[in-house]
Amino acid sequence: MELLITYDVDTTSPEGQRRLRRVAKACEGIGHRVQKSVFEVVCDPGQRLRLEADLVNIIDPCVDSVRIYQLNRGTFAAARHLGAAVAPPHHGALII
Repeated sequence: MELLITYDVDTTSPEGQRRLRRVAKACEGIGHRVQKSVFEVVCDPGQRLRLEADLVNIIDPCVDSVRIYQLNRGTFAAARHLGAAVAPPHHGALII
């Protein structure tokens, strides 16, 4: 499945800044960063559940927001990139 993950973490406190780093690290472990707070992810249902559980445990639901959009397969391949955008190799090996 293909997922588009976006997030907005309140960074007005040191705890918020730590949460932001932890959210980014969790997403980097499974997907490709395409903008500062946007990741494209190709995963199976089990990986999605693990990622969502990790994110729920990281964020403060009172001030942070994570949005996960499930897209049709092939959406990333059909995306148009303008400017300095880079097309990540979604179906290649993910090296961390």
